[in-house]
Amino acid sequence: MAHSSTHHHESNTGRIWKVFIILSVVTLVEVVLGIIKPDFLVDTTFLSMKLLNWIFIILTIYKAYYIAWAFMHLEGESKGLRRSIVWTSLFLVGYLIFILLIEGDYIYEVYRTNKVAWDF
Repeated sequence: MAHSSTHHHESNTGRIWKVFIILSVVTLVEVVLGIIKPDFLVDTTFLSMKLLNWIFIILTIYKAYYIAWAFMHLEGESKGLRRSIVWTSLFLVGYLIFILLIEGDYIYEVYRTNKVAWDF
């Protein structure tokens, strides 16, 4: 009695194109927004930063998450592992952004109010 040793290989071409298109569209949106710089996004501030910068940060975090999801094969992992990776990363990136904004705004205010000279 012989066993069938044929392996069925599944093509991932469609998935690769899907990932390519999604990442290309997000990158294209970032590039177009960076070139055009709409006035309402540049003039509007939220938490001491321009709305356009917030859009760039959010799109970059989305791209990083999607790259990890697609190329590091997180979609096939258990829910607990995915959450531990994504939540930890989001917390650390959010904390870094918060600290940079708070400290950057403080330093800007110190220089703006002439407590320290701008001669460096």
